[in-house]
Amino acid sequence: MPYFSWKAFSLWLAALACLPLGSIANAEPLQWVTVGDPGNTADTAPAGYGAVSTSFQIMKYELTNQQYTDFLNSVARTDTYSLYTTSMSSNAHGGITRSGSSGSYSYSTKTNMGAKPVNYVCWFDAARVCNWLMNGATSSSGTETGSYTLVNGQTEGEAPAVNPGATVYIPTENQWYKAKYYKGGGTSAGYWNYATQSDSAPTAVTAGSTGMGSAGSTGNFANYNATAIWNSPTGSVTTVGTNGGPSAYGAFDMSGNVYKWNDLTGAAGSSRGLRGGFWYSPAFYVSSSIGGSVAPSYEYYDVGFRLASPVSVSAVPEIDPNGLSAVLGLIVGGLGLLERRRYGRCRFPLGVVPSGKDA
Repeated sequence: MPYFSWKAFSLWLAALACLPLGSIANAEPLQWVTVGDPGNTADTAPAGYGAVSTSFQIMKYELTNQQYTDFLNSVARTDTYSLYTTSMSSNAHGGITRSGSSGSYSYSTKTNMGAKPVNYVCWFDAARVCNWLMNGATSSSGTETGSYTLVNGQTEGEAPAVNPGATVYIPTENQWYKAKYYKGGGTSAGYWNYATQSDSAPTAVTAGSTGMGSAGSTGNFANYNATAIWNSPTGSVTTVGTNGGPSAYGAFDMSGNVYKWNDLTGAAGSSRGLRGGFWYSPAFYVSSSIGGSVAPSYEYYDVGFRLASPVSVSAVPEIDPNGLSAVLGLIVGGLGLLERRRYGRCRFPLGVVPSGKDA
């Protein structure tokens, strides 16, 4: 685990003040919320989920296309590890374009898509973002070790366990479940059925012409049920934080928009978890009743992610979109899934589980 020094941090801040503004103008800082109440009890229906022994941080919003674009421009000039897929550009639900040739690729967000959640990202893509952030978030920061050890350019197969001392990581299913449904305020406070602090299904949002959700940041709303129609006749992703109120701990869009990766128990394995539903899901799929697993190489327009971090890590590198410097800041802030219902098991009605990257 990298040693953090407040003296060094103050020097970094001084250096930051001397940087030209153009080098950081497009940076999208990560924001975090703290999930407290350590040692809370697990939910009882569905049984066994949500108990977490320590406090932790989770991203306030889903990782956006702009943040992922900053990452790509920093490390994927050649794109050795297939961090980009052309569906991000060709599909209306994707938000990132690529230009140039291998060795000099550059990436941009599509019009009105910068603040939408990134999708078409597999578990290995999310793990490499974790490694990059843990290693300093610059163009020289490695993506193969740090939070996770990825061997021989791994992009499929068994997902490794998180490394001890990881400062940025994909949350376990219990962490994700707690951040989404737990009521907070004690160790036996109980759970909501929906992430909007409600036991009643949220109202599905509509969207304006640029993809802003109709609810803003309050109320029992979520982007699901294919009602956010603005760039596709079947609904689409919407701007993070505009689709209703947050969870009890302040995390937005935990229901709908895109499914989010979780690390199941955190142990190495041939599958990884998805929860939360997406913009096309019916109400039941955004409830606490539904969780599923899929191959870690799966990527499609319904899947994105948000990351977690120990509370003890009070400062980590921010994203430097141009790879010019270690820009540091204080960070305070469904297709083919095997489902677990409260009283049984079922499959999504949309097909079999894909095992590879979408082309």
